[in-house]
Amino acid sequence: MSENFMLDSGFFGWLYKILTPVEWLMTWIMTIFHKFLTLIGMNPVGLSWVFSIIFLVIVVQACIFPLFYKQMKSMRRMQAIQPQMMKIQNKYKGKNDPASKEAMQREVMKLYQDNKANPAGSCLPMVIQGPVFMCMFYVLSAIPYIARGKRDPLGAFTVERAEQFSQTSFFGTKVTDTFTTATGGSKAIIAIFVALMCVCLWYMQYNTMKRNTNPAAANPQTDKMQKIMLWVFPLMYIFSGVAMPFAVLVYWLANNICNLVRSFWQIHEFPTPGSPAADDKEKRDHEKENARRAKAGQPSLEEEALIKAREENERKEKQGYQRQQPKRKNRSGNKKK
Repeated sequence: MSENFMLDSGFFGWLYKILTPVEWLMTWIMTIFHKFLTLIGMNPVGLSWVFSIIFLVIVVQACIFPLFYKQMKSMRRMQAIQPQMMKIQNKYKGKNDPASKEAMQREVMKLYQDNKANPAGSCLPMVIQGPVFMCMFYVLSAIPYIARGKRDPLGAFTVERAEQFSQTSFFGTKVTDTFTTATGGSKAIIAIFVALMCVCLWYMQYNTMKRNTNPAAANPQTDKMQKIMLWVFPLMYIFSGVAMPFAVLVYWLANNICNLVRSFWQIHEFPTPGSPAADDKEKRDHEKENARRAKAGQPSLEEEALIKAREENERKEKQGYQRQQPKRKNRSGNKKK
């Protein structure tokens, strides 16, 4: 291990300095939960710190969820106005003059405003999660240096607390170990965690492609891009995971599992129109409505449709199938004098 903490120097040192309040808050969240676990009888060294990392993931996910929910609402609105968007694009297709471009932009912005849609809304949770992960990486990487007195204490992590954290092992692997510094079975444990991270991300993307994609809206270019992302993004974990402390991998895997569960909820509750998941939701909603009607003593949707059809037939039999012609009004000019 280097004598100097490299993340405190250069451009990243300046960036992490700006993020100090978030790093400080993370140390206190972990410490408070760790104190609670030790109060109920857990060993101060060991699983209590691992659970504290997982609890931090849950807190972060809970804070991001309202934004994620707004993202889903925004995506639904964007999907709903897609036909109108295509009409605007076709209207100005091939027109590259400044006046046409300005008019098209004006119509698009009005469409967004009228439908309260925000094209950037889907990016906000990802924009927030990036700095949060960076702060977590910084904190967990700095702890061994704090324990050795090579760096000043950070937030709730004093030298004593950092020493306690650094002694923690999980599946026989120290939380401060990386793949390059670990030995024997610890390398295998780290490799398994990295593999599980890859599997979580791969399956999340695969399930989204399979269940939450409208086949009618698919095109070869989009399909190709999705397949590249399906395989390339998980493989990137292999290269980054080798350099990460094991504590960061615990955080990362727990975060990926939460994201996977959240994607299941998203596909279940906010499916893309025309996708297999949307068809399943339509069936569920139909059955749920029939169950509600049965409980309230009301006719089912099918029975209601039959009643309406019967009433329509009776109306036609009474009035006749021939549509009555409207009577012409006498105009004053046509009256006989």
